[in-house]
Amino acid sequence: MPGWALRFPVRIRNVAPMHPDLEKLIEAGKINDALAERLDQVAPGQFILHNSWGAGKVVSWDLPAKKVTIDFESRDGQVMDLQFALQKLSPLEADDFRAKKVEEIEHLRELATSDPVGLVVFMLESHGGSMTVDAMEKQVSGAIVPEEKFKKWWEGAKRALRESKRVIVPARRTESLNLREGDLTPAEALLADFADARDLKAMCKALEAISSDISLFKKDAEPLKPVIDQVDEAAKKGTRLQLGPAIELLSIRDEVIGALKELELAADALRLSNVLLAEEGRLGDEIGGLSTARQRAVFEVFPEAFEDRWVAMITGIFDQVGTRGVAEIAKLIHEKEKIADLEEYIRAALARRDLGPDALIWVARERKGMAANVFGPEVGAAILNLLETDHLADGPRTTTRLQSLLSDDKKLLADIVNTMGATEARNFGRRLMECPVFSDLDRKSLMARIIKARPETGELVSGDTKKKVENLVVSWESLERKQAELDDLIRNRIPQNTKDIAIARSYGDLRENFEYKSAKDMQKVLMRRKGELEREVDLARGSDFKGADPSAVNIGTVVSMTRASDGAKVTYSVLGAWDSDPEKNLVSYLSETGAALLGAKPGDSVEFRNHDTDLMESWTVDEIKAYNP
Repeated sequence: MPGWALRFPVRIRNVAPMHPDLEKLIEAGKINDALAERLDQVAPGQFILHNSWGAGKVVSWDLPAKKVTIDFESRDGQVMDLQFALQKLSPLEADDFRAKKVEEIEHLRELATSDPVGLVVFMLESHGGSMTVDAMEKQVSGAIVPEEKFKKWWEGAKRALRESKRVIVPARRTESLNLREGDLTPAEALLADFADARDLKAMCKALEAISSDISLFKKDAEPLKPVIDQVDEAAKKGTRLQLGPAIELLSIRDEVIGALKELELAADALRLSNVLLAEEGRLGDEIGGLSTARQRAVFEVFPEAFEDRWVAMITGIFDQVGTRGVAEIAKLIHEKEKIADLEEYIRAALARRDLGPDALIWVARERKGMAANVFGPEVGAAILNLLETDHLADGPRTTTRLQSLLSDDKKLLADIVNTMGATEARNFGRRLMECPVFSDLDRKSLMARIIKARPETGELVSGDTKKKVENLVVSWESLERKQAELDDLIRNRIPQNTKDIAIARSYGDLRENFEYKSAKDMQKVLMRRKGELEREVDLARGSDFKGADPSAVNIGTVVSMTRASDGAKVTYSVLGAWDSDPEKNLVSYLSETGAALLGAKPGDSVEFRNHDTDLMESWTVDEIKAYNP
């Protein structure tokens, strides 16, 4: 026994007689006092804590065999190696909340019903006075309060906790519940919390609590006047470096003042409208971090701050304020009967292909509501474009929720292709099938929805289409670029990533190792891209496009056309799969424009989308000639 590598943490415990088995070993000279004290922490009758299995009680041990048997919350009769137990278990006092879960669970269940405040206070006392709401739920839900009833129970417990003022209840689940010290009235406790706040975020939290319980100050608002002055001073100092919290603080202050007629702003006080006007260049990201209710309150100040420019200003940050902010802006604009301005902004952004994921999610969800007038083919193209761009970019993904929406909303793809013509629907389906974001299984599932809505796209998954895909015509220059990218991946980026993984692994605990997770995520991106490039290069057939038949538009032809609406002239060169260059009027035969032109002859009328205006246009083919590189 003396040779065991014992590393059990020593804690100050209530003095209690040592287990008789250990006293006998000490008397026989087989172990010393220090080792006996450590062993006593896992003696029968003691309470312990395991990181994964929770609390437990030692029921028996076999010292000669170095075994210990423990009844855990989730499993009874767990036999553990004694040395392993000493290394992995932490002692618990018998009056700890977690120990009571093991031995007196029925009492805790009764307490949850009769005194939820007392239950939460007891739990916090056993956890050092602070724990997150998520951690509290793990302790209570299922074991003490039935899982299906927990949400309702917690709503009632929160109200009771706030009324009691014994616990500071956070506004967000990720923040901590904290025991309050001292014997104060509810109003005094709220003021004390504000006085203890040391930064703008803490002041926002404390002032939000005051606003929530503003009725406590209805009879006497005088104690709040110094608070209003402190808010003004803190916001003036913090606006430059902490704009978001400063905006939030001023918004809550205005809410408090609006609820009590005895309070008013001083003439020289900082106005929220003035802050918005002064900082108009950096409002989007700052407001995006606020809660939904607070965002709405700030947006409602825009007309006062920007007057005639308010619609332009608020649509200007439409795609910067997160999913919640996007919805709140749309609601406000709709209520103010300015929805046409928002539609104009969205159409222009879709035409530029720069509408972000949060805005696209809103358009998709509101396609039969506020966004009905802007929902069309360009929305589908924008979604795929954004998914592909994000997939190929370095860094964390920003389109995960957009991709999930495309999969989860069973009718979205059908609604998208039903706004398209036959050629557009085929091109959209082809692009989705080639999109590297989706797994083969997801791609087939999504394509099935398109085919169900538009049966003519079924040819895309037929043998004929497969044959066309296998004969991918590309220019020699574009093929060399693809091969160079593949070579760089194989020779440089993948080997460097392998080194990065090895270095990150050396940092220790992989569960909390951000560098390791980041390097492994990048490995997935690189290997996926390698597979895509290998498939593309394998399918590609290089060409210089000489000798194309100019009797009709083919790959390697130059087509001149006249626009039916105004007689404007344009000349396009229809080239390989990877040769699009709008500035040089080069189009890929797989693009929407190229696919519409293929097979057309002089005198034929063709239709395709003008990507500057996002409108379908009709053109007459005037002349076709062979491409001369």
